[in-house]
Amino acid sequence: MPKNPSAPPRAQSRTAGKNHPHAGGGLIHDNTRHTTRFTVIGNHLAQHQELSLLAIGLAVHIQSLPKGARVCIKTLAARFPEGTTRIAAALRELETHGYLRRERGRAPSGRIVTRTISCNQPGRSHAQDHPAPPPAPARKKRPPAAARKPLPAVPRPAYPAPTLLQAATDLLAGLRHHDPRLLLSERDTARLAPGVAAWLERDVTPTAVRHALTTDLPPEPLCRPAALLAHRLTTQLPLPPPFCAPAPPPTVHHPFQTCDGCDRAFRAAGPGRDCRTNLLEAA
Repeated sequence: MPKNPSAPPRAQSRTAGKNHPHAGGGLIHDNTRHTTRFTVIGNHLAQHQELSLLAIGLAVHIQSLPKGARVCIKTLAARFPEGTTRIAAALRELETHGYLRRERGRAPSGRIVTRTISCNQPGRSHAQDHPAPPPAPARKKRPPAAARKPLPAVPRPAYPAPTLLQAATDLLAGLRHHDPRLLLSERDTARLAPGVAAWLERDVTPTAVRHALTTDLPPEPLCRPAALLAHRLTTQLPLPPPFCAPAPPPTVHHPFQTCDGCDRAFRAAGPGRDCRTNLLEAA
């Protein structure tokens, strides 16, 4: 008779100690081969000599989770009845023996995140089992803002009267009408005003000061017009006017007056004076 091709050539035997019970006591495995929804666990974890039973069970649970699952203490405590204290201790055990790693990195959005890495076989190359995530795109560093240089020092008047400083301020504010590039800020005007006041104090007319500040300006745009004006106010400061001694007061020649008592003539500012009274006052 022809052989049945679908029939096994001989009866399959059971392996003692696996599926087939034996006469001795102890553990008996009744195994069924998994084809879906299973996780391979190494005996180095399942039979670890130093890990607690909770840590081993927690490692098995974590290794069975899909990528991206949350495995923080709060999430695990909500899933299991052991509580946050025992779960935190078990996680520390797994970290100590290399079954868990926690790394801080930057997400593509730029936010700092903590990644929990489960190692199903500690000691193997991390790059082999868990390739490093691509580095976050480098952010372009903005160049540091250059500090604004202070204006050079300008001369100061000997007597900074308010009216003198106001005249200097008005002169600076009007420079933009001669050249639009000389539009000054309020801050720069306040710093330049004493320099203009020093010129005005030296008997320089406002027209002459304005001419000195606006003549022969460079044709290109002025990056810092206030600095240019400060330089001119300092380097072109004129000498003070020469000292002139005050002229003596003119001699006063009073007109002749006639004494009311003796008709004697004398010089006085006005009529009606008595020469005898004058003699008594002189004595």
